[in-house]
Amino acid sequence: MSKLGLDFKKVEYARGLAKKIAEDVQNFVDKRSTVSVERTICRLLGIDGIDENEVPLPNIVVDHIKEKGLLEQGAAFLLGNAIIETGLAPQEIAEKIAKEEMDLSKIKVHSIEKVQEALTPFVDSMIKRIQDNRRKRNEYLEKLGEGPQPYLYVIVATGNIYEDVIQAQAAARQGADIIAVIRTTGQSLLDYVPYGPTTEGFGGTMATQENFRIMRKALDEVGEEVGRYIRLVNYASGLCMPEISAMGAMERLDVMLNDALYGILFRDINMKRTIIDQYFSRVINGFSGIIINTGEDNYLTTADAYEEAHTVLTSDLINEQLALMAGIPEEQMGLGHAFEMNPDLTNGFLYELAQAQMLREIFPKAPLKYMPPTKYMTGNIFKGHVQDALFNVVSIWTHQGIQLLGMLTEAIHTPFMSDRYLSIENARYIFNNLKNIGDEIEFKKDGIIQKRAQQVLDESIELLEKMVHDGLFVSLSKGTFANIKRPIDGGKGLDGVFEKGKNYFNPFIKKMLEAERP
Repeated sequence: MSKLGLDFKKVEYARGLAKKIAEDVQNFVDKRSTVSVERTICRLLGIDGIDENEVPLPNIVVDHIKEKGLLEQGAAFLLGNAIIETGLAPQEIAEKIAKEEMDLSKIKVHSIEKVQEALTPFVDSMIKRIQDNRRKRNEYLEKLGEGPQPYLYVIVATGNIYEDVIQAQAAARQGADIIAVIRTTGQSLLDYVPYGPTTEGFGGTMATQENFRIMRKALDEVGEEVGRYIRLVNYASGLCMPEISAMGAMERLDVMLNDALYGILFRDINMKRTIIDQYFSRVINGFSGIIINTGEDNYLTTADAYEEAHTVLTSDLINEQLALMAGIPEEQMGLGHAFEMNPDLTNGFLYELAQAQMLREIFPKAPLKYMPPTKYMTGNIFKGHVQDALFNVVSIWTHQGIQLLGMLTEAIHTPFMSDRYLSIENARYIFNNLKNIGDEIEFKKDGIIQKRAQQVLDESIELLEKMVHDGLFVSLSKGTFANIKRPIDGGKGLDGVFEKGKNYFNPFIKKMLEAERP
């Protein structure tokens, strides 16, 4: 039964429309790959490290393939072919290419069957490594347990991974369940992943595999200390989306911001490039047990949260279908929304409550990620703390899954440890005092809350019907989401897209979709 009086036949109709949009996108994706997908394949085959100029070896290999005009054959085919001829491992082949001691275009070509056979040990090794990470996470959850939902999610953003560790461990001791290491400004626009630990960043810390490893170790240590598993978040978006997902899978991250639409709208990344990247990225996340977070909350920072609420539901429905196609179960879909209506709006709390309850009912298995007020935070810390408290009330009332805590100093500075403590204290107080409020209270039939949710669903269906006609790419070019228009062939990274040739194959997608998930 819907507390909101929602017509679930309408919900299923909306899902069907979203599926048509997603299938159209997937047909486009299946015929194409990108340089970042190929670099990800290199990484998953065991290629790591940098050359004497600090260029990552996966970039060296893929740039070499591109220069030789062989990109359509794909990195997997060319590396497997080289393994047959040389008997070397992918890492050794990459090192030789970096020293200009090997040219993949001059190696005798073998059959695709032999090439696949040559790659199998390296593919199987990585599949096992990721499965072992899932088992390790499961063991920790069984041994230590975790905090109840809504998980308390906080950010660290010092720019120095070692300082991030200190702040992250302090937050866990204060009660945080999830730690997000904010990525340094502009990293999403780099077409390579930096290497090694980093101690300088602006507005955040570089997402590197070594930084992932350092923070994972630190959170495991503090998890043992506080007696609950602490989840680690980073950002698999931007021009290296699938590479960062692969690194996260290798280092046992738990949650990834993973949404092509966010990159298109807010980072001006070419939509073709990032939609292709997203598919492989999500296949990896699905297989590795990583919860994805989508970025619909950001729409409401550039568009009005009351007028454009239906665009959040629309995007969530499309993201759900795209995730299912990549093998992500509903339990790993941290679909996004936000508490962003103007606080001067009469009955704004009721509208926010309607929106949150609607999403909870439409996506009952998803660990929804609920974002705090940011747009209308003014620097008045007392009012801001009250706004965050109302946000926390809606969250516990509607059984949200992941609660990114608001900070009373939003719009002033990157939070201090004391700011974070006050936010955690606020949420824990409200979550405990209102623990079962959602089970006790029903909404007035045809009242403000019910009518609002029904209106948003109807508007979402109307938008989905238009998008089925236009397709996702044209819809994005028209400014459908966030009131931001992006040209189909504009933005960054289009030159990294190519059509697959006759020998092309990706050895990981089928394996990851079909292999055991411990």
